[in-house]
Amino acid sequence: MTERDRPADPNRNTLWARAFVDELAAAGIDAVCISPGSRSTPLTVAFDRHDDIHVFSHLDERSAAYFALGRARRTGEVTPLVCTSGTAAANFHPAVIEASQSRVPMLLLTADRPPEIRDSGANQTIDQEKLFGDAVRWYRDVAEPEATPRKLRSLRTTAARGVARASGTPAGPVHLNFPFRKPLEPTPVEGDVPDTLPPTAADGRDGAFVTTERGVPELDENALRGLAEDLSEPRGLLVVGPADAPGIDPEAVAAFAHASGFPVLADPLSGVRYGGLVRTTPVIGGYDGFLGDRVREAWPDPDVVVRVGASPTSKPLREYLARTDARQYVVDPASGWREAAFTATDLVVADPSRLLGRLSRHLAGPASPAWRERWTAADSAHRAVLEETDSFCEGRVLADILDLAPDPSTLFVSNSMPVRDLDRFGAPATKSLTALGNRGASGIDGIVSTALGAGSATTDDLTLVTGDLAYYHDMNGLLALDRCDVEATVVLVNNDGGGIFHMLPIEAYDPPFTTQFVTPHGLDFAPTGDLYGLSFARVEGGDRSAFRDAYAEATTSEGSHVIEVRTDAASSHGVREDLRDTVTARVLEETT
Repeated sequence: MTERDRPADPNRNTLWARAFVDELAAAGIDAVCISPGSRSTPLTVAFDRHDDIHVFSHLDERSAAYFALGRARRTGEVTPLVCTSGTAAANFHPAVIEASQSRVPMLLLTADRPPEIRDSGANQTIDQEKLFGDAVRWYRDVAEPEATPRKLRSLRTTAARGVARASGTPAGPVHLNFPFRKPLEPTPVEGDVPDTLPPTAADGRDGAFVTTERGVPELDENALRGLAEDLSEPRGLLVVGPADAPGIDPEAVAAFAHASGFPVLADPLSGVRYGGLVRTTPVIGGYDGFLGDRVREAWPDPDVVVRVGASPTSKPLREYLARTDARQYVVDPASGWREAAFTATDLVVADPSRLLGRLSRHLAGPASPAWRERWTAADSAHRAVLEETDSFCEGRVLADILDLAPDPSTLFVSNSMPVRDLDRFGAPATKSLTALGNRGASGIDGIVSTALGAGSATTDDLTLVTGDLAYYHDMNGLLALDRCDVEATVVLVNNDGGGIFHMLPIEAYDPPFTTQFVTPHGLDFAPTGDLYGLSFARVEGGDRSAFRDAYAEATTSEGSHVIEVRTDAASSHGVREDLRDTVTARVLEETT
């Protein structure tokens, strides 16, 4: 819309919000999540009227924030959030923490009351300045709307800077707080918007008002050659942890693996455990099932380890790396330290994809085929044991989903046991599968909403695997299925409480173990099917054929589906431990 055919803005609030939203669109924003409220009316109206921005309407701010988080996690791009003043903004906080910890871009647009009534007891008025503390990459209390050229140029620049900071290195949340006075609606106010405003203030420039060009941190040639020399060791590992949005380049991983000969230990959320990379590259996925003291003592230590991405999901892998005497390089483009055992020896501040690609051109070639073969043999032994044994545990559900999920698919896994079971039972596969999870703060809140947000950003089939407590925590997030036009297959692993606590020493102390830790709820989740318009099926965990049939039918049928799998947490934990013992024995037999 040009200046000539744009209708006049009826008041300064309308002009202010319209100019800001125009700049977001110019910066590439194509979707927004809005929760209803009065004080945010100018922003809501501006977004609703913009032809190039899709509005996702959410009744609950917490669900909205996690939905936006899921979209950004899937795309690597910002989906802004809009809410009214007061506690509405506080409900964003859990998702803000997750976005900060896991480096997901987020832009929070909170409406506020005029400054003079803060700290006055005025209704729906709280202190929103720096509400999210250090969890945001940048905070700004935006100036009050005013139809003057300099202030409008400042506003447009703020919009551009907000998107750039949220998407920078490291990506994360940005909070812009907007105080508005009445009238909040697009009501004409005579003289509020002068006719003499310059075009660049009223309507911006042709394109973005400010364009941000972003480079990547990398080593100079001398440092790169020195690192390549250090990596020319016979026994090395490349550990790829959970990916930052938008993720590491699989081709760079493949090039480095072939040039170095290092096995690739790929977290299920790394972006490289599944896909075409697996056809040509030694991707190891079963380490959680066999790494431990027995294997570490029987095998030689690696000489060198390169670590990219966040800290691995697998505790056995983290402990293995902590106890090895290898030189360990943590690669982080933001100079962050994501290695909680504090045994790493070097921090490399560089973009990991570019670094691995450049290193692959300096390495002489694999130095120890036997070392790589040891790891691939162990991974094969792990897979063979799982295929040979019939004993059921919850991890079998994840294995069946990996086998049957449509290609391509997006798979979102909840925290606690689902992500751990995906790690151990989700073998590397050539299927085009995008596996996601909230591993920044690793909470179980907002899981449903995050998954549906991810699903809204792709045409892939979406499967969510969640435990019963996480499902209960965010049942209201299911409203987005209809309101936001998302379809999903939800696999609800119901062991009636906190199954993960069976892995902890507190299990031996009952009471209070059952009542205060497992906290069985006894809820019947079938009514959620009627409440949210879903098909609902229930199968017993031990009946794998029934689950496979139900899952295959759900993923090939229209609409959204919930498949509840009833399991016993203590029994599943025992089977996991028995399988681990069997796998370890087989690995030692075949690799030592």
